[in-house]
Amino acid sequence: VQLQASGGGSVQAGGSLRLSCEASGRTVSSAAMGWFRQAPGKEREFVAALNWSGDFTYYASSVKGRFTISRDNAKNTVYLQMNALKPEDTAVYYCAARRVPASATSQALYDYWGQGTLVTVSS
Repeated sequence: VQLQASGGGSVQAGGSLRLSCEASGRTVSSAAMGWFRQAPGKEREFVAALNWSGDFTYYASSVKGRFTISRDNAKNTVYLQMNALKPEDTAVYYCAARRVPASATSQALYDYWGQGTLVTVSS
């Protein structure tokens, strides 16, 4: 599975961005997906995840209420809608996929990773 993340960019605080992660090579319609991020000088951390159907979603406390993860299995794509962005959201955002339907918050449980897309939020 190859994952291609896109949609990053520069935005002012309070603005919005929508990240996309398109899978190729095989379908991920039965796989759990997640988003992680790595800020400069920090370790990569969990942002959001959802199960294969999208019925169950999980968020880091720092983004809950502002970010929304969703998926379109027909397009083999997962999205991360980011609203009310803050400077502390600045990071490289990575999408990841598991081989199983159940979602997880631990990056160690993900099998495939995209290349990352940079999000910069200015104050």
